[in-house]
Amino acid sequence: MKVACILGPGFEDSEFKQPYDALRDAGHEVTIVGLEAGQKLDGSKGNETATTDLAVADATPEDFDALLIPGGSSPDKLRAHDAPVAFVKAFFDQGKPVLAICHGPQLFLTAGTHRDHRLTAWKTIQVDLKLAGAKVVDEEVCVDRNLVTSRQPQDIPAFIRESLKLLEQVPARR
Repeated sequence: MKVACILGPGFEDSEFKQPYDALRDAGHEVTIVGLEAGQKLDGSKGNETATTDLAVADATPEDFDALLIPGGSSPDKLRAHDAPVAFVKAFFDQGKPVLAICHGPQLFLTAGTHRDHRLTAWKTIQVDLKLAGAKVVDEEVCVDRNLVTSRQPQDIPAFIRESLKLLEQVPARR
């Protein structure tokens, strides 16, 4: 499957790198989509760097089977721009798998996709989601139809396990 990983400055190192590697190890093609193509991004802990493959303005959701949204401050920085918000919303509108951890669901608030799913997120984001009318649970991983969410770096093993399980159930785009 082709997976878009939407990434901005200040991503949480492990929440990007571990799922990214696990998806690739499972045979999925992962494309890093950001505000600009070729942009070098540093993780918030300074342990990881990533270079975007494609600008979100040039990315077409129809070219991907699923979306990965790592946490950190990346989602908050991305949601300040229309193109990343529209990109995320398109995956929901098309019923494609969305895999988001920690602060990732901040993009759901701006895209208006938070009300239709049961989900989890970082503890402060859980409050924002609840206040905005979302069905929030405080669990290491929450799977609701096409959405997999987790709270924090300690939840990464469960997040990866359930994300890969969901992707196995979804037919790849032809």
